[in-house]
Amino acid sequence: MRMRFAHAAAIPALATVLVSAPSASAVTGGDRTQPVITRVKTAAAFDFASGDSPENITTNPDGSLTVSMLGVPANKPPKLVHITASGQRTTLVGGHLGDQITGNTRGDDGTVYYNVDSDDASRNGTWKLPPHGRPQRLAALPDGLPNGLAIDQAGRTLYAADSLNGTVWAVPVSGGAARVWLTGPELAPDPNASLKLGVNGVRFHKGAVWVSNFNQGTLLRIPVTAHETPGPIRTVADNLPDLDDFSFLNNRSDTVFAAQNDPTDRVSVVHANGAHESALTVDDGLASPTTTAVRGNQLYIANAGLNAPHDAKLQRGTINLDTLTTHPRHH
Repeated sequence: MRMRFAHAAAIPALATVLVSAPSASAVTGGDRTQPVITRVKTAAAFDFASGDSPENITTNPDGSLTVSMLGVPANKPPKLVHITASGQRTTLVGGHLGDQITGNTRGDDGTVYYNVDSDDASRNGTWKLPPHGRPQRLAALPDGLPNGLAIDQAGRTLYAADSLNGTVWAVPVSGGAARVWLTGPELAPDPNASLKLGVNGVRFHKGAVWVSNFNQGTLLRIPVTAHETPGPIRTVADNLPDLDDFSFLNNRSDTVFAAQNDPTDRVSVVHANGAHESALTVDDGLASPTTTAVRGNQLYIANAGLNAPHDAKLQRGTINLDTLTTHPRHH
C-alpha cells in the first residue's frame, strides 16, 4: 500500500525492540483446532512517529531482512533498512523529504533494488544499491505510484507495479529505459474508490509474474513468454479486499500468504486452486499489514501502523505446514 504524504527533516536513529510474548492465532472458515499460523509475536517494533512505517520485506540468504520504511507521518523521510537475524539495524539508504521507498527486492549478487515514489522527476523510478556501492537510479518512471517490485529468475528484468496508472513496467537490470510490460483493466484502480490503488504487489514465481490489485481484491498470474512478453492473464483468486503485497510458501508451491491492508487488516492463505481463508486478524495484533515474507516455516508480516495507536512493527509466526497439505475449502 502506498499513500502520498509530505515529509520533513533528518533520519532518526533506529532502536531495536524485541517482544517474545506470543499472541493467539485465528482462522476463519477453516479448522480452528489446526490454525495455519501459530506462535505469532512481535519480532521488531518501530517508532511510527520517527517515520518507521514498514512497507516491504525481502529475506536474504544470511537470515537478515531488507525492509522499506515509508517515512510517515508527514514530516519524516523514508529509508531502506537492513535488519540482521540478531535484530541489529542499519540504514542502507536514506530517502529525500517528499519521497517514499516502496517495493524492494534482491539480485543474486547482493544488489538491492527498490522503488522510489517522488514528485521530483529526477528521483521517481527504480533504483539499485550495489554491494559496498552507492545508490543510483536504474530507470526513470513517469508520474504515477511505483509500488511492488520483483526480479525474474534469470536476474535480467525487474517488474515494477504502478498502482495509480494500472501498469507493470519492465526494467532491465543492465540499465536502459523502462518499458510498459502490461496494462489494462485488470490492473487498474477503481475510479470510485476513495483510495485509488490498482496493481500493488508483484512477485516472479515459476515463470510468471503474479500481481495483486488493491481495489479489485484480485490475485493475478501472468505467464512470461519466450519473448519475455505477457501471456494471458489468469485470475487466481478474488474477493480479497484491500489486497496489498504477498509471498509464496516456497519456490515450488503456489500457496500464497496475502496481506490485506486497512480496513480489512487480515493475512489470508490463498491455495493453488484459488480457495482462501483468513489466517491472522487484528486479534493477532495486525495493524495495517502491507506485505508478508517467508523463510522456511517462518512467516514475517510488515505492519505499517497507519491508524492510532500506530503500532508499526514486524511480526513473525510459525507456518503449520500440515494444515496446507489438507484439501482447502472454497471461500
